[in-house]
Amino acid sequence: MKSGINNINWNFDNSYSKLPDSFKENIKPIKVKNPELVLLNKDLAKELDLNFSVVDKDELSALFSGNILPRDSITIAQAYAGHQFGHFTMLGDGRAVLIGEHVSRNKDRHDIQFKGSGKTAFSRNGDGRAALGPMLREYIISESMHNLNIPTTRALAVVKTGETITREENLEGAILTRVASSHIRVGTFQYIAARNKRDELKILLDYVIKRHFPHIEDSKNKPIEFLKIVLQKQIDLVVNWMRVGFIHGVMNTDNMSISGETIDYGPCAFMDTYDPKTVFSSIDHLGRYAYCNQPIITKWNLARFAECLIPLIDKDQNRAVEKATEALSSFEKKYEEKWIDMMCNKLGIFKREDNNKILILDLLTWMHEKKMDYTNTFCHLMNINIQKDNNFEDLYFQEWKKRWKNKLSDNNDLEKSNELMKSFNPVVIPRNHRVEEVLEASNHNDFKPLKQFLEILKKPYENNSDILNYQIPNKSNNKYKTYCGT
Repeated sequence: MKSGINNINWNFDNSYSKLPDSFKENIKPIKVKNPELVLLNKDLAKELDLNFSVVDKDELSALFSGNILPRDSITIAQAYAGHQFGHFTMLGDGRAVLIGEHVSRNKDRHDIQFKGSGKTAFSRNGDGRAALGPMLREYIISESMHNLNIPTTRALAVVKTGETITREENLEGAILTRVASSHIRVGTFQYIAARNKRDELKILLDYVIKRHFPHIEDSKNKPIEFLKIVLQKQIDLVVNWMRVGFIHGVMNTDNMSISGETIDYGPCAFMDTYDPKTVFSSIDHLGRYAYCNQPIITKWNLARFAECLIPLIDKDQNRAVEKATEALSSFEKKYEEKWIDMMCNKLGIFKREDNNKILILDLLTWMHEKKMDYTNTFCHLMNINIQKDNNFEDLYFQEWKKRWKNKLSDNNDLEKSNELMKSFNPVVIPRNHRVEEVLEASNHNDFKPLKQFLEILKKPYENNSDILNYQIPNKSNNKYKTYCGT
Protein backbone atom coordinates (compact mmCIF):
# COMPACT_ATOMS: atom_id res chain seq x y z
CA MET A 1 0.00 0.00 0.00
CA LYS A 2 1.21 3.43 -0.82
CA SER A 3 1.93 5.48 2.23
CA GLY A 4 -0.06 8.55 1.18
CA ILE A 5 -3.40 6.75 1.25
CA ASN A 6 -3.37 6.57 5.03
CA ASN A 7 -2.60 10.27 5.43
CA ILE A 8 -5.92 11.42 3.97
CA ASN A 9 -7.59 11.64 7.41
CA TRP A 10 -9.80 8.60 7.08
CA ASN A 11 -11.54 7.87 10.37
CA PHE A 12 -13.31 4.54 9.97
CA ASP A 13 -15.67 3.10 12.55
CA ASN A 14 -17.37 0.21 10.79
CA SER A 15 -20.43 -0.54 12.89
CA TYR A 16 -22.50 -2.31 10.20
CA SER A 17 -19.78 -4.88 9.63
CA LYS A 18 -20.26 -6.01 13.26
CA LEU A 19 -23.85 -7.10 12.60
CA PRO A 20 -24.61 -10.83 12.08
CA ASP A 21 -23.27 -12.51 8.95
CA SER A 22 -26.77 -12.74 7.47
CA PHE A 23 -26.73 -8.97 7.00
CA LYS A 24 -23.81 -8.91 4.59
CA GLU A 25 -21.02 -10.62 2.72
CA ASN A 26 -17.37 -9.92 3.52
CA ILE A 27 -15.78 -9.24 0.15
CA LYS A 28 -13.12 -7.04 -1.41
CA PRO A 29 -13.52 -4.99 -4.59
CA ILE A 30 -12.21 -6.82 -7.64
CA LYS A 31 -9.10 -5.03 -8.92
CA VAL A 32 -9.21 -3.34 -12.31
CA LYS A 33 -6.59 -3.12 -15.05
CA ASN A 34 -5.91 0.56 -15.54
CA PRO A 35 -7.83 2.96 -13.26
CA GLU A 36 -7.94 6.64 -14.19
CA LEU A 37 -9.50 9.37 -12.05
CA VAL A 38 -12.13 11.37 -13.96
CA LEU A 39 -13.85 13.40 -11.21
CA LEU A 40 -13.04 14.23 -7.61
CA ASN A 41 -15.56 16.17 -5.54
CA LYS A 42 -13.32 18.55 -3.63
CA ASP A 43 -16.25 20.31 -1.94
CA LEU A 44 -17.53 17.05 -0.52
CA ALA A 45 -14.02 15.98 0.46
CA LYS A 46 -13.71 19.18 2.48
CA GLU A 47 -17.04 18.51 4.22
CA LEU A 48 -15.78 15.04 5.11
CA ASP A 49 -12.48 16.47 6.45
CA LEU A 50 -10.56 14.42 3.88
CA ASN A 51 -7.31 15.80 2.48
CA PHE A 52 -6.61 14.30 -0.93
CA SER A 53 -3.82 16.76 -1.70
CA VAL A 54 -1.32 14.43 0.03
CA VAL A 55 -1.63 11.84 -2.75
CA ASP A 56 -1.08 12.05 -6.49
CA LYS A 57 -3.58 11.23 -9.25
CA ASP A 58 -2.30 7.68 -9.71
CA GLU A 59 -2.78 6.91 -6.03
CA LEU A 60 -6.25 8.46 -6.11
CA SER A 61 -7.10 6.38 -9.16
CA ALA A 62 -5.96 3.24 -7.34
CA LEU A 63 -7.88 4.22 -4.20
CA PHE A 64 -11.21 4.99 -5.87
CA SER A 65 -11.04 1.86 -8.01
CA GLY A 66 -10.52 -0.37 -4.99
CA ASN A 67 -7.10 -1.50 -6.19
CA ILE A 68 -5.72 -0.32 -2.85
CA LEU A 69 -7.73 0.24 0.30
CA PRO A 70 -7.26 2.57 3.27
CA ARG A 71 -6.14 1.17 6.59
CA ASP A 72 -9.06 0.20 8.86
CA SER A 73 -11.49 -0.23 5.97
CA ILE A 74 -13.67 -3.34 6.25
CA THR A 75 -15.24 -4.11 2.89
CA ILE A 76 -18.70 -5.69 2.72
CA ALA A 77 -21.63 -6.11 0.36
CA GLN A 78 -24.94 -5.48 2.11
CA ALA A 79 -27.89 -7.85 1.90
CA TYR A 80 -31.38 -6.52 1.19
CA ALA A 81 -34.58 -7.48 -0.59
CA GLY A 82 -37.14 -5.42 -2.47
CA HIS A 83 -40.42 -5.17 -4.24
CA GLN A 84 -39.34 -4.42 -7.80
CA PHE A 85 -42.34 -3.13 -9.75
CA GLY A 86 -44.50 -4.77 -7.10
CA HIS A 87 -42.78 -8.19 -7.13
CA PHE A 88 -40.79 -9.34 -4.10
CA THR A 89 -37.18 -10.44 -4.71
CA MET A 90 -34.20 -11.24 -2.49
CA LEU A 91 -31.42 -8.89 -3.58
CA GLY A 92 -28.31 -7.24 -2.16
CA ASP A 93 -25.33 -5.22 -3.36
CA GLY A 94 -24.75 -6.91 -6.68
CA ARG A 95 -22.19 -4.40 -7.90
CA ALA A 96 -21.37 -2.32 -4.82
CA VAL A 97 -19.00 -2.68 -1.90
CA LEU A 98 -19.10 -0.65 1.30
CA ILE A 99 -15.51 0.11 2.27
CA GLY A 100 -16.37 1.60 5.64
CA GLU A 101 -18.09 4.24 7.74
CA HIS A 102 -16.08 7.45 7.89
CA VAL A 103 -16.76 9.66 10.92
CA SER A 104 -15.99 13.33 10.31
CA ARG A 105 -14.79 15.81 12.95
CA ASN A 106 -18.37 16.85 13.77
CA LYS A 107 -19.16 13.16 14.53
CA ASP A 108 -21.32 12.69 11.43
CA ARG A 109 -21.15 9.13 10.12
CA HIS A 110 -20.88 8.53 6.37
CA ASP A 111 -20.98 5.30 4.40
CA ILE A 112 -18.26 5.22 1.73
CA GLN A 113 -19.29 2.84 -1.03
CA PHE A 114 -17.88 1.79 -4.41
CA LYS A 115 -20.47 1.24 -7.14
CA GLY A 116 -19.35 -0.90 -10.08
CA SER A 117 -16.63 -2.66 -8.07
CA GLY A 118 -17.26 -6.23 -9.28
CA LYS A 119 -19.26 -9.35 -8.52
CA THR A 120 -20.57 -10.22 -5.08
CA ALA A 121 -22.66 -13.04 -3.68
CA PHE A 122 -25.71 -10.93 -4.59
CA SER A 123 -24.85 -10.30 -8.25
CA ARG A 124 -27.17 -13.00 -9.60
CA ASN A 125 -26.43 -13.01 -13.33
CA GLY A 126 -24.82 -9.56 -13.38
CA ASP A 127 -21.15 -8.77 -13.97
CA GLY A 128 -20.91 -6.44 -10.97
CA ARG A 129 -19.55 -3.64 -13.12
CA ALA A 130 -20.83 -0.25 -14.25
CA ALA A 131 -20.43 1.86 -17.38
CA LEU A 132 -18.92 5.33 -17.42
CA GLY A 133 -22.09 7.09 -18.62
CA PRO A 134 -24.44 5.96 -15.81
CA MET A 135 -21.81 6.65 -13.15
CA LEU A 136 -21.22 10.18 -14.44
CA ARG A 137 -24.97 10.60 -14.65
CA GLU A 138 -25.40 9.65 -10.99
CA TYR A 139 -22.63 12.10 -10.10
CA ILE A 140 -24.40 14.93 -11.98
CA ILE A 141 -27.90 14.25 -10.66
CA SER A 142 -26.99 13.48 -7.05
CA GLU A 143 -24.83 16.59 -6.73
CA SER A 144 -27.56 18.64 -8.39
CA MET A 145 -30.07 17.30 -5.86
CA HIS A 146 -27.73 18.26 -3.02
CA ASN A 147 -27.44 21.80 -4.40
CA LEU A 148 -31.23 21.95 -4.69
CA ASN A 149 -31.34 21.30 -0.92
CA ILE A 150 -32.87 17.83 -1.30
CA PRO A 151 -31.59 15.00 0.94
CA THR A 152 -29.47 12.67 -1.17
CA THR A 153 -26.54 10.35 -1.41
CA ARG A 154 -23.57 12.16 -2.90
CA ALA A 155 -20.74 11.42 -5.29
CA LEU A 156 -17.13 11.68 -4.14
CA ALA A 157 -15.31 10.41 -7.21
CA VAL A 158 -15.54 8.62 -10.54
CA VAL A 159 -12.74 6.55 -12.07
CA LYS A 160 -12.51 4.79 -15.40
CA THR A 161 -11.43 1.18 -14.98
CA GLY A 162 -9.58 0.75 -18.25
CA GLU A 163 -11.86 -2.22 -18.95
CA THR A 164 -14.70 -2.80 -21.36
CA ILE A 165 -18.10 -3.91 -20.12
CA THR A 166 -20.84 -5.36 -22.28
CA ARG A 167 -24.42 -4.18 -22.15
CA GLU A 168 -26.30 -3.90 -25.45
CA GLU A 169 -22.95 -2.65 -26.73
CA ASN A 170 -19.38 -2.48 -25.48
CA LEU A 171 -18.92 0.40 -23.05
CA GLU A 172 -16.13 1.92 -21.00
CA GLY A 173 -16.14 0.67 -17.41
CA ALA A 174 -16.21 2.98 -14.38
CA ILE A 175 -16.58 3.01 -10.60
CA LEU A 176 -18.47 5.65 -8.61
CA THR A 177 -17.63 6.40 -4.99
CA ARG A 178 -20.92 7.12 -3.25
CA VAL A 179 -21.38 8.77 0.15
CA ALA A 180 -24.52 8.31 2.27
CA SER A 181 -25.57 8.70 5.87
CA SER A 182 -26.23 4.97 5.45
CA HIS A 183 -27.31 2.54 2.73
CA ILE A 184 -29.97 0.91 4.94
CA ARG A 185 -33.21 0.56 2.99
CA VAL A 186 -36.77 -0.58 3.45
CA GLY A 187 -35.46 -3.59 1.55
CA THR A 188 -32.90 -4.26 4.30
CA PHE A 189 -35.76 -4.79 6.74
CA GLN A 190 -37.58 -6.89 4.17
CA TYR A 191 -34.57 -9.17 3.78
CA ILE A 192 -34.24 -9.80 7.50
CA ALA A 193 -38.01 -10.12 8.00
CA ALA A 194 -38.17 -12.73 5.22
CA ARG A 195 -35.76 -14.88 7.25
CA ASN A 196 -38.40 -15.09 10.01
CA LYS A 197 -35.83 -14.51 12.73
CA ARG A 198 -37.27 -12.04 15.20
CA ASP A 199 -33.97 -11.67 17.07
CA GLU A 200 -32.18 -10.52 13.91
CA LEU A 201 -35.02 -8.11 13.11
CA LYS A 202 -34.73 -6.59 16.58
CA ILE A 203 -30.95 -6.28 16.16
CA LEU A 204 -31.52 -4.33 12.93
CA LEU A 205 -34.20 -2.12 14.48
CA ASP A 206 -32.04 -1.25 17.49
CA TYR A 207 -29.02 -0.64 15.27
CA VAL A 208 -30.83 1.74 12.92
CA ILE A 209 -32.48 3.67 15.75
CA LYS A 210 -29.16 4.07 17.55
CA ARG A 211 -27.47 5.19 14.34
CA HIS A 212 -30.11 7.50 12.88
CA PHE A 213 -32.76 8.29 15.50
CA PRO A 214 -31.22 7.95 18.98
CA HIS A 215 -33.82 10.33 20.44
CA ILE A 216 -36.43 7.52 20.37
CA GLU A 217 -34.26 4.82 22.01
CA ASP A 218 -36.24 5.12 25.23
CA SER A 219 -39.68 5.19 23.62
CA LYS A 220 -42.32 2.79 24.95
CA ASN A 221 -43.04 1.46 21.46
CA LYS A 222 -39.90 2.01 19.44
CA PRO A 223 -41.12 0.24 16.27
CA ILE A 224 -44.18 2.50 15.99
CA GLU A 225 -42.19 5.67 16.69
CA PHE A 226 -39.63 4.48 14.15
CA LEU A 227 -42.36 3.90 11.55
CA LYS A 228 -43.77 7.38 12.14
CA ILE A 229 -40.34 9.02 11.72
CA VAL A 230 -39.57 7.15 8.50
CA LEU A 231 -43.04 8.01 7.18
CA GLN A 232 -42.49 11.72 7.79
CA LYS A 233 -39.00 11.63 6.29
CA GLN A 234 -40.31 10.01 3.13
CA ILE A 235 -43.11 12.56 2.85
CA ASP A 236 -40.60 15.39 3.22
CA LEU A 237 -38.37 13.83 0.59
CA VAL A 238 -41.01 13.14 -2.04
CA VAL A 239 -42.58 16.59 -1.63
CA ASN A 240 -39.12 17.96 -2.41
CA TRP A 241 -38.98 15.81 -5.54
CA MET A 242 -42.35 17.15 -6.62
CA ARG A 243 -41.15 20.70 -5.94
CA VAL A 244 -38.42 20.57 -8.60
CA GLY A 245 -40.10 18.18 -11.06
CA PHE A 246 -37.83 15.24 -10.26
CA ILE A 247 -38.91 11.73 -11.21
CA HIS A 248 -36.99 8.93 -9.52
CA GLY A 249 -38.09 6.34 -12.02
CA VAL A 250 -37.52 3.21 -9.98
CA MET A 251 -39.16 3.56 -6.57
CA ASN A 252 -38.73 -0.09 -5.61
CA THR A 253 -38.58 -0.74 -1.86
CA ASP A 254 -34.86 -1.45 -2.14
CA ASN A 255 -34.45 2.13 -3.37
CA MET A 256 -36.10 3.74 -0.35
CA SER A 257 -33.51 4.81 2.19
CA ILE A 258 -34.46 4.66 5.87
CA SER A 259 -32.53 7.90 6.48
CA GLY A 260 -34.76 9.81 4.05
CA GLU A 261 -32.09 10.40 1.39
CA THR A 262 -32.62 10.01 -2.34
CA ILE A 263 -30.76 6.88 -3.34
CA ASP A 264 -29.94 4.93 -6.52
CA TYR A 265 -30.04 7.27 -9.51
CA GLY A 266 -30.85 4.94 -12.37
CA PRO A 267 -33.67 5.87 -14.75
CA CYS A 268 -34.31 9.24 -13.12
CA ALA A 269 -34.74 12.62 -14.78
CA PHE A 270 -36.23 16.09 -14.39
CA MET A 271 -39.49 17.02 -16.05
CA ASP A 272 -39.47 19.72 -18.72
CA THR A 273 -43.07 19.97 -19.96
CA TYR A 274 -45.50 19.68 -17.06
CA ASP A 275 -47.41 16.42 -17.32
CA PRO A 276 -48.30 14.52 -14.13
CA LYS A 277 -48.10 11.20 -15.99
CA THR A 278 -44.50 11.76 -17.12
CA VAL A 279 -42.41 8.60 -17.13
CA PHE A 280 -38.77 8.42 -18.20
CA SER A 281 -37.82 4.86 -17.34
CA SER A 282 -37.54 2.60 -20.37
CA ILE A 283 -38.93 -0.36 -18.40
CA ASP A 284 -41.85 1.39 -16.66
CA HIS A 285 -44.38 0.54 -19.36
CA LEU A 286 -47.45 1.01 -17.14
CA GLY A 287 -46.36 4.26 -15.47
CA ARG A 288 -46.13 2.76 -11.99
CA TYR A 289 -43.45 5.31 -11.06
CA ALA A 290 -44.79 8.30 -12.97
CA TYR A 291 -44.43 11.78 -11.47
CA CYS A 292 -48.02 11.84 -10.15
CA ASN A 293 -47.70 8.36 -8.64
CA GLN A 294 -44.65 9.06 -6.49
CA PRO A 295 -46.69 9.88 -3.34
CA ILE A 296 -48.92 6.82 -3.85
CA ILE A 297 -45.92 4.52 -4.25
CA THR A 298 -44.28 6.07 -1.21
CA LYS A 299 -47.24 5.00 0.92
CA TRP A 300 -47.25 1.56 -0.69
CA ASN A 301 -43.56 1.14 0.13
CA LEU A 302 -44.16 2.31 3.69
CA ALA A 303 -46.87 -0.32 4.06
CA ARG A 304 -44.31 -2.97 3.08
CA PHE A 305 -41.97 -1.48 5.68
CA ALA A 306 -44.68 -1.61 8.35
CA GLU A 307 -45.28 -5.29 7.57
CA CYS A 308 -41.66 -6.02 8.48
CA LEU A 309 -42.09 -4.39 11.88
CA ILE A 310 -45.26 -6.27 12.87
CA PRO A 311 -43.44 -8.93 15.00
CA LEU A 312 -41.75 -6.14 16.98
CA ILE A 313 -44.74 -3.81 17.44
CA ASP A 314 -46.85 -6.14 19.60
CA LYS A 315 -46.88 -9.82 20.59
CA ASP A 316 -50.50 -9.89 19.53
CA GLN A 317 -50.44 -9.77 15.73
CA ASN A 318 -53.91 -8.24 15.42
CA ARG A 319 -52.98 -5.41 17.80
CA ALA A 320 -49.70 -4.91 15.94
CA VAL A 321 -51.49 -4.62 12.59
CA GLU A 322 -53.97 -2.17 14.11
CA LYS A 323 -51.19 0.06 15.48
CA ALA A 324 -49.23 -0.02 12.20
CA THR A 325 -52.38 0.73 10.17
CA GLU A 326 -53.16 3.69 12.40
CA ALA A 327 -49.67 5.12 11.86
CA LEU A 328 -49.93 4.66 8.08
CA SER A 329 -53.41 6.20 7.95
CA SER A 330 -51.93 9.62 8.64
CA PHE A 331 -50.00 9.58 5.35
CA GLU A 332 -52.53 11.24 3.03
CA LYS A 333 -53.31 14.16 5.32
CA LYS A 334 -49.66 14.78 6.20
CA TYR A 335 -48.59 14.55 2.57
CA GLU A 336 -51.28 16.92 1.31
CA GLU A 337 -50.52 19.48 4.00
CA LYS A 338 -46.81 19.32 3.21
CA TRP A 339 -47.44 19.50 -0.55
CA ILE A 340 -49.78 22.51 -0.28
CA ASP A 341 -47.27 24.30 1.96
CA MET A 342 -44.56 23.60 -0.60
CA MET A 343 -46.65 24.89 -3.50
CA CYS A 344 -47.57 28.00 -1.49
CA ASN A 345 -43.87 28.60 -0.98
CA LYS A 346 -43.25 28.23 -4.72
CA LEU A 347 -45.94 30.89 -5.26
CA GLY A 348 -44.71 33.19 -2.50
CA ILE A 349 -47.88 32.78 -0.43
CA PHE A 350 -47.42 33.17 3.31
CA LYS A 351 -51.05 33.20 4.40
CA ARG A 352 -52.39 29.66 4.64
CA GLU A 353 -56.04 29.63 3.50
CA ASP A 354 -58.39 26.91 2.29
CA ASN A 355 -58.70 28.42 -1.19
CA ASN A 356 -54.93 28.22 -1.76
CA LYS A 357 -55.34 24.67 -3.06
CA ILE A 358 -57.81 25.79 -5.74
CA LEU A 359 -55.38 28.49 -6.91
CA ILE A 360 -52.55 25.93 -7.08
CA LEU A 361 -54.58 23.32 -8.96
CA ASP A 362 -55.90 25.90 -11.44
CA LEU A 363 -52.33 26.85 -12.32
CA LEU A 364 -51.18 23.23 -12.69
CA THR A 365 -54.21 22.37 -14.84
CA TRP A 366 -53.43 25.27 -17.17
CA MET A 367 -49.75 24.29 -17.30
CA HIS A 368 -50.72 20.75 -18.27
CA GLU A 369 -53.20 21.87 -20.95
CA LYS A 370 -50.75 24.34 -22.48
CA LYS A 371 -47.77 21.97 -22.15
CA MET A 372 -45.81 24.56 -20.20
CA ASP A 373 -42.29 24.05 -18.95
CA TYR A 374 -42.50 23.29 -15.24
CA THR A 375 -39.36 25.11 -14.09
CA ASN A 376 -39.65 28.08 -16.41
CA THR A 377 -43.29 28.80 -15.54
CA PHE A 378 -42.27 29.58 -11.99
CA CYS A 379 -39.30 31.55 -13.30
CA HIS A 380 -41.79 33.67 -15.27
CA LEU A 381 -43.78 34.30 -12.10
CA MET A 382 -40.56 35.55 -10.48
CA ASN A 383 -40.02 37.93 -13.45
CA ILE A 384 -36.89 36.09 -14.52
CA ASN A 385 -36.11 36.45 -18.20
CA ILE A 386 -36.65 33.15 -19.97
CA GLN A 387 -37.44 32.07 -23.49
CA LYS A 388 -40.50 33.97 -24.78
CA ASP A 389 -43.73 31.96 -24.64
CA ASN A 390 -46.96 33.40 -26.02
CA ASN A 391 -48.99 31.23 -23.66
CA PHE A 392 -48.20 33.69 -20.90
CA GLU A 393 -50.46 36.14 -22.76
CA ASP A 394 -53.31 33.65 -22.56
CA LEU A 395 -56.48 35.19 -21.11
CA TYR A 396 -57.02 32.37 -18.61
CA PHE A 397 -53.47 32.71 -17.31
CA GLN A 398 -53.78 36.49 -17.05
CA GLU A 399 -56.94 36.11 -14.98
CA TRP A 400 -55.25 33.49 -12.80
CA LYS A 401 -52.31 35.84 -12.37
CA LYS A 402 -54.65 38.59 -11.09
CA ARG A 403 -56.06 36.20 -8.48
CA TRP A 404 -52.54 35.22 -7.47
CA LYS A 405 -51.36 38.83 -7.18
CA ASN A 406 -54.38 39.68 -5.08
CA LYS A 407 -53.40 36.82 -2.81
CA LEU A 408 -49.82 38.15 -2.61
CA SER A 409 -51.03 41.62 -1.74
CA ASP A 410 -52.54 40.09 1.39
CA ASN A 411 -48.99 39.29 2.50
CA ASN A 412 -48.31 43.02 2.81
CA ASP A 413 -44.68 42.43 1.89
CA LEU A 414 -44.16 41.56 -1.78
CA GLU A 415 -40.37 41.59 -1.36
CA LYS A 416 -40.58 38.79 1.20
CA SER A 417 -42.88 36.86 -1.13
CA ASN A 418 -40.35 37.16 -3.91
CA GLU A 419 -37.53 36.00 -1.63
CA LEU A 420 -39.62 33.02 -0.59
CA MET A 421 -40.20 32.08 -4.23
CA LYS A 422 -36.51 32.41 -5.04
CA SER A 423 -35.61 29.96 -2.28
CA PHE A 424 -38.05 27.28 -3.51
CA ASN A 425 -37.90 27.65 -7.30
CA PRO A 426 -34.66 26.73 -9.07
CA VAL A 427 -33.80 28.76 -12.15
CA VAL A 428 -31.66 25.97 -13.57
CA ILE A 429 -31.97 22.18 -13.38
CA PRO A 430 -30.00 19.36 -15.03
CA ARG A 431 -32.17 19.29 -18.13
CA ASN A 432 -32.18 15.94 -19.83
CA HIS A 433 -30.80 17.00 -23.19
CA ARG A 434 -27.97 18.87 -21.47
CA VAL A 435 -27.13 15.81 -19.39
CA GLU A 436 -26.97 13.72 -22.54
CA GLU A 437 -24.78 16.29 -24.30
CA VAL A 438 -22.12 16.29 -21.57
CA LEU A 439 -22.24 12.50 -21.29
CA GLU A 440 -21.73 12.15 -25.03
CA ALA A 441 -18.70 14.45 -24.85
CA SER A 442 -17.37 12.50 -21.86
CA ASN A 443 -17.67 9.24 -23.79
CA HIS A 444 -15.19 10.80 -26.23
CA ASN A 445 -12.82 11.80 -23.40
CA ASP A 446 -13.88 15.45 -23.46
CA PHE A 447 -14.75 16.24 -19.84
CA LYS A 448 -14.73 20.03 -20.16
CA PRO A 449 -18.51 20.36 -20.88
CA LEU A 450 -19.22 18.07 -17.91
CA LYS A 451 -17.16 20.14 -15.51
CA GLN A 452 -18.73 23.39 -16.80
CA PHE A 453 -22.18 21.87 -16.31
CA LEU A 454 -21.38 20.83 -12.75
CA GLU A 455 -20.28 24.40 -11.96
CA ILE A 456 -23.57 25.76 -13.34
CA LEU A 457 -25.55 23.32 -11.20
CA LYS A 458 -23.78 24.36 -7.99
CA LYS A 459 -25.99 27.45 -7.65
CA PRO A 460 -29.42 26.48 -8.99
CA TYR A 461 -31.27 29.36 -7.29
CA GLU A 462 -29.00 32.15 -8.56
CA ASN A 463 -30.01 33.88 -11.76
CA ASN A 464 -27.17 35.12 -13.95
CA SER A 465 -26.22 35.34 -17.62
CA ASP A 466 -24.13 32.14 -17.49
CA ILE A 467 -27.20 29.96 -17.15
CA LEU A 468 -29.29 31.26 -20.06
CA ASN A 469 -28.43 28.41 -22.43
CA TYR A 470 -29.08 25.88 -19.69
CA GLN A 471 -32.64 27.16 -19.08
CA ILE A 472 -33.90 26.37 -22.57
CA PRO A 473 -36.02 23.19 -22.75
CA ASN A 474 -35.32 20.52 -25.31
CA LYS A 475 -36.88 21.44 -28.67
CA SER A 476 -37.08 17.81 -29.77
CA ASN A 477 -40.46 16.09 -29.58
CA ASN A 478 -38.82 12.72 -29.02
CA LYS A 479 -39.80 10.96 -25.81
CA TYR A 480 -36.81 10.95 -23.45
CA LYS A 481 -35.89 7.51 -22.12
CA THR A 482 -33.55 6.58 -19.30
CA TYR A 483 -32.03 3.23 -18.39
CA CYS A 484 -30.89 1.59 -15.16
CA GLY A 485 -27.40 0.75 -16.49
CA THR A 486 -27.27 -2.81 -15.15
